[in-house]
Amino acid sequence: MAKTPSAKKPATRRTAAGRAQPRSIAARPMPVRGQAEGRKPVYVVDGARTPFLRARGRPGPFTPVDLAVQCGRPLLARQPFAPESFDTVILGCVNVIADEMNPARVAALRLGMGAAMPAFTVQINCGSGMQSIDTAFRTIEAGKADLILAGGAEALSHSPLVLSQAATGWFSRFATAKSAMERASALAAFRPDMAKPVIGLERGLTDPITELNMGQTAEILGHLFGISREAADAYALESHQRLARAHAEGHLKGELIPAVSRDGTLYDYDDGVRPDTTMEKLAKLKPVFEKPYGEVTPGNSSQITDGASWVVLASEEAVKRHGLKPLARIVDSEWSALDPSIMGLGPTICSVALLERQGLAREDVDLWELNEAFAAQVLACLAAWEDEEYCAKVLGLDEPFGRVPHDRLNVDGGAISLGHPVGSSGNRIVLHLVNAMRRLGLNRGLATECIGGGQGGAMLLEVV
Repeated sequence: MAKTPSAKKPATRRTAAGRAQPRSIAARPMPVRGQAEGRKPVYVVDGARTPFLRARGRPGPFTPVDLAVQCGRPLLARQPFAPESFDTVILGCVNVIADEMNPARVAALRLGMGAAMPAFTVQINCGSGMQSIDTAFRTIEAGKADLILAGGAEALSHSPLVLSQAATGWFSRFATAKSAMERASALAAFRPDMAKPVIGLERGLTDPITELNMGQTAEILGHLFGISREAADAYALESHQRLARAHAEGHLKGELIPAVSRDGTLYDYDDGVRPDTTMEKLAKLKPVFEKPYGEVTPGNSSQITDGASWVVLASEEAVKRHGLKPLARIVDSEWSALDPSIMGLGPTICSVALLERQGLAREDVDLWELNEAFAAQVLACLAAWEDEEYCAKVLGLDEPFGRVPHDRLNVDGGAISLGHPVGSSGNRIVLHLVNAMRRLGLNRGLATECIGGGQGGAMLLEVV
């Protein structure tokens, strides 16, 4: 590793002599939260998502709420209780459009959940969909609710075009002009470039503190950990191959609900997947964030996409009352923060902290979902976990965390092939982790993601 990135370092253990010592990931067994602390167990009992639809340079067929409703109606219809039985609705959404303020509430009303149904929207960038689950988890765990619908919805193709600050100032000046002379003066000050809009999504994917866009942060990680263009392209290729295979073998049927647009078009497939792509095709793509020598290209980056996902969370009391079948239990969750310029390393910090609190080692995790913001970012996380210096200085470990098996990571592809509707992705990876563990006969899984702005989120689940 060329240089150890700076990050918020977890506290270290101290010896009897008072000297700080690095932590081992399995330094001491810890009780499982929700049992030893007397908190209520929380179960994932169902969930579904829409197909993820690639943005194609124009507004797509669905708004965020459209997607949430398309996914939510069949999901609610197959439950053995009425939609009004939920205690609340929580939805992650980042690019909220003007006609759908608080999309959680709009979606709840359109889903027929009743005028008395509380609903609120959460936003933590790429972690929003997982944050909705975590908020629901903590609420049920504390005994304050029994049934919560938690989801994420995003339509990046509907991201607005906004005016520049100069244009906004000019319109304000013109609108407040009180005389013909003032209006004429304002008109004379108009410049043609003021009519050119700013792409809201482009600004939204640029960190306001470091002024780096997300692709540039991936370039930094690639440089720090020596991730080659060839390695990134190979990872991207396999993401497409794995997702194509999952579709072909029917592995996604249990979680994917088709959507129908207003013109009657049926969408029943993740249309960003490219099963026919090759290393040769990927190699021809030029870098887009650090021209001309960068390694991050459209081919090894996540796609700009529209999509929604929901999960139904229930307490033990709700499971018994309604005769529900738990799919998995949420064990614990963790959120972390670090320098925004290396935001892609967020998963390394929160995942280690979470496992340490549970007294678990890397090999105790049977399946991993690590959101594929960029191939270089995923590969950098994997490299960091094997890097002795990084693990000692940043994670506070006395030995490297170790290698995450390739055949246990993102087994059905990820955001590079599937797409990354930022408000939904954290929800989708939790839902898919549950389904994949059950399909493969595995017990314990961890879903984790980097978050724009320099954060990371992780959630640990066990199959029931």
